[in-house]
Amino acid sequence: MAERRRGNGTTQILQCSFCGKTQREVKKLIAGPTAYICDECVSLCNDIIAEDQGGEAQPARKPMPKPAEIRAFLDQY
Repeated sequence: MAERRRGNGTTQILQCSFCGKTQREVKKLIAGPTAYICDECVSLCNDIIAEDQGGEAQPARKPMPKPAEIRAFLDQY
């Protein structure tokens, strides 16, 4: 659904306030109090923030322990 009904019976086509793409052209359109942002612009913003921080936007993950390591840890208790 890319339209929103107004009180007077007309419809408004929803679009991203940043890139102008309609809801039909993107996967997700997020509504704010006075603006909309699409998933593509959110992704671009995440990339910009990560670049400013000098790394990736997602925190680094520790390597998954092997089952034997998990068991050895639990055997301590």
